[in-house]
Amino acid sequence: MKKRNDGGPRRWAAVCLAAAVLLGAAACGGDTDRNLLPSEKVSGQVVDLFSPMEKTDPDAENVARTAFDLTVALAEERLGVAVAYQTYTAEDYLDKTYDEVALDRARNDMDDLYLLNPDTILTLGAEGKLMDLSGLDSAQNLREIIRIANTVDGKLVAIPQEVVAYGLFVNMDLFRRYGLELPNTPEEFLECCRVFQENGIETPVGANRWWLETFVFAQAYADLYNGGNAQAEIDALNSGQARYSDYMRPGFQFLQTLIDRGYIDRSKALVSEAVEGEGADFLAGKTPIVMAYWGAANAETAYGRPEFELRVVGFPSSRGQMPVISMTGWAVGANAEHAEQAMEVMEVITSDEALALYSQTNRVISPSKNVSVDCIPALEPLNERIEEGVYVLGSNAGMDVEQWGNTCLIVRELLGGATVEECMASFDRLQDAALAAR
Repeated sequence: MKKRNDGGPRRWAAVCLAAAVLLGAAACGGDTDRNLLPSEKVSGQVVDLFSPMEKTDPDAENVARTAFDLTVALAEERLGVAVAYQTYTAEDYLDKTYDEVALDRARNDMDDLYLLNPDTILTLGAEGKLMDLSGLDSAQNLREIIRIANTVDGKLVAIPQEVVAYGLFVNMDLFRRYGLELPNTPEEFLECCRVFQENGIETPVGANRWWLETFVFAQAYADLYNGGNAQAEIDALNSGQARYSDYMRPGFQFLQTLIDRGYIDRSKALVSEAVEGEGADFLAGKTPIVMAYWGAANAETAYGRPEFELRVVGFPSSRGQMPVISMTGWAVGANAEHAEQAMEVMEVITSDEALALYSQTNRVISPSKNVSVDCIPALEPLNERIEEGVYVLGSNAGMDVEQWGNTCLIVRELLGGATVEECMASFDRLQDAALAAR
């Protein structure tokens, strides 16, 4: 049985998967009892569920049922059970993170259902703390790459209700002004940046300290996930026959080129929060390119109402425009008190019927190959690639080295002045530690 590499940060999920759920992300420590919010007592058959709160203020009025609540209501009505919520959100840096609390609760069999981040799925799956969900009817409808991403030691241990897709958000008005086509390859992207800079746009790419790794993933794993041999390549990485650094090097060299040519501001990116750091300049038409997640195109608080034509496309790669996707997942505790009822609830909330309801409500991408999303025109290019089955995963429970958080931190090393080879050495250390822990 494999053990997870603990090099990845617990904090990444709250920011990088903000489109999916609100996860508390702070340093460990502090009293967490005040953050736990149990549901009212219910009678009859009960399934206990642990998840993040839907809002940061537990006293705020719920104006409408969330998409997840609608799927739970479907399960309750169909099965005659009651789902009792236990929720948690870290309030400040003294609190434990959601991931830390979830690990503790799952290891102590405190709940039946858990919403988990990829690194936590890997940890608990490797420890044998999660049920195998592969026998569920709904599991047969998953996109194959989603199944791979949530499989640990040959068991499907989690199923998401949505896929969080990342892409390049571009100002089409500026692209047309300078006669530019949307880039497909890294070379074409660099040429677009050159033209923008020569025409007075000093920094063509708005960047923050969280999401530059999306460029790396697109270039590192374009062939792995789209070449028809994904599992064999992942097995080679987990066994040490292949090196993560060899996959990552082209993406880091590309980022270094962006830095060297001034196409991104490394000092600003190193301290900027997602959207907040680059959003104002992008909306003002000063920056033609930013990176963000699917939901930011729908959210008025992000990029939902620009005064220019917005287009969202994949990141440049050897296989063209490449979406990068990540996801949380629902899991059932291996020693759940109400295991049978929990598995029945999972069957309902991950069914095509429930996933269609979820996707239609939140306008997000479904993990089911049978459910299509109704997206706004700006998202159509990204959605078309995903519907074609063309994308890479930024998180994968089947990889011994946690991907998103570790890559995010190593990109920050590059922004802070580390060389590409020093960054590759960081990946080698992580892989060697994972191999030693097997």
